[in-house]
Amino acid sequence: MPANTAPDTRPPFSPNLEETPFLRLWHGFLTGRVMVALALLLLQALGQLINQNADPWPLAVSAAYLAATLAVRILGRHAPPEPQAGPQWLPSIGVDLAAVCVLQWLHTGGMNFTALLGLPILMAAVLGTLTLALGTTACATLLLLAWAWWLGETTGGDASQRYLQAALTGTGYFIVAFLVHQLSIRLVRERQVALHNRRAALVQRQVSALVIQNLTDGVLVVDEDNTVRMANPAARELLGDTAALLPPFSLEQTAAWHPLRALAHRTFQQDAAQVADVTLLSPGQSPVGLHVRAWLTPTRQAGTDVSSERLCVMFLHDLRALEARLRTEKLAAMGRMSAAVAHEIRNPLAAITQANALLDEDLHDPAQKRLAQMVRQNAERLARIAEDILDIARVQHQISHAPASTLALDETVAHIWHDWQSHDPARRQALVALQADNAPVEFDAEHLRRVLVNLLDNALRYKSDAPDALQLHTQVSASGQVSLQVWSDGTPMDQSVQKHLFEPFFSSESRSSGLGLYICRELCERHGASISYQRLDRTTGRGPTGGNAFTVGFRKAGRLKGSASLFDTIVV
Repeated sequence: MPANTAPDTRPPFSPNLEETPFLRLWHGFLTGRVMVALALLLLQALGQLINQNADPWPLAVSAAYLAATLAVRILGRHAPPEPQAGPQWLPSIGVDLAAVCVLQWLHTGGMNFTALLGLPILMAAVLGTLTLALGTTACATLLLLAWAWWLGETTGGDASQRYLQAALTGTGYFIVAFLVHQLSIRLVRERQVALHNRRAALVQRQVSALVIQNLTDGVLVVDEDNTVRMANPAARELLGDTAALLPPFSLEQTAAWHPLRALAHRTFQQDAAQVADVTLLSPGQSPVGLHVRAWLTPTRQAGTDVSSERLCVMFLHDLRALEARLRTEKLAAMGRMSAAVAHEIRNPLAAITQANALLDEDLHDPAQKRLAQMVRQNAERLARIAEDILDIARVQHQISHAPASTLALDETVAHIWHDWQSHDPARRQALVALQADNAPVEFDAEHLRRVLVNLLDNALRYKSDAPDALQLHTQVSASGQVSLQVWSDGTPMDQSVQKHLFEPFFSSESRSSGLGLYICRELCERHGASISYQRLDRTTGRGPTGGNAFTVGFRKAGRLKGSASLFDTIVV
């Protein structure tokens, strides 16, 4: 295979590329040699039968040549020899030159076998280097000149015409060898460019497929027959119950998908991009609002005359997620503004609280005492709101400076649980199962109190009135993972809420600051732990019951150490 950098060198042939053009050419040359050898053998046998010639040598040479070509065809079919000139070409080019030379010398009639010298010359020009091609041509030319000299010696007469014919034939062979070799170089270059483009296209296709599969927005590819050719996981999730079906499937098979079918039909009909908000109404499920953008793929590739099928590509955006994202951004902006305001109102609130306390000491009328108490309660409420808003900055600072400590999980959780439950024993009932064998974990005690109290408060807010509607568990898995889980039988969370559970200033309630779960995540990450949410079933007095579970996975410690706390200023 000729190289694209130098005309007389080319890279070694790869035996793994079974379908490359040069391997097919090699197989073609080998098959052609076998056919030529078979034709020579039949020709010699037929000539001896017709002419009653008993000379066995031409027939023997033809038979030996056929055997040699068959051997090379069988043994050397996987790859041609190295392209450089050398003894590796003797079984093919060398045998061809020798066979033609011997047959021409043994033949006594007017038949000329020198035309067969073109086969090894072409083989060398296509599959070898320029040196090999020119060397083979030079050998063939010398054989032609030697044959002209031999005829002059044996038959006599003017040999100049024979020398001139041999020279012209050799010149033609040199021109053909050079041109064929240049064509093979061009074939190699085009093959390398094609392989490079193919690899680039394959990589681009893999990257595009990976990006589409992991997009949070749904992607549908629909043809003019309303058949979905491709749908990523997000799109199948948005489509509903039958979204588990893998493409291809039709948008006509479910009535809930008819708005998408109508949008695709309008896109094809108008031959223009479309944008619309649609609602998918699946039986037994909540309506799914989608913002859909649809485009048509080009029917003709740029710079080519190749036509392709028109396809409609739809991008499906969940309106609930868009609204939740917008709400999160608004809450974040409001949180930054609220933090500045909260910082400014703390001092006036402190003055109001202190002045109210001084006034309360001199008041004796019950009505005035109630008014003073109302002032105190509302001032404390405003102070707690300001503290919650400023809490986020404190947590960031204290997390970055908090020392590592080790505690016994079951003992610490039991202490936190009893303190939390004692504030409202009648309402704060739960099923507590501490089964971690008091395993030591790396976590600050006050930080764990903050995490667990936040999770218990959230669970208490959404649980039912059943005595086992709230459950607190600690356990050690078979792999040694120590975990703490707070479970309550609350209603399932919306998907748009789940995606933003641990983000700051995000809450499904208007009166919540949206910082509790975010602070829990920050505290867990500080100590190498993890916190996650999942919907799972627990056994209750009512049987298996679905609920919301928040699980904290701890980093297990080797031994217990004393703990230190930097959260003295944070109100739990």
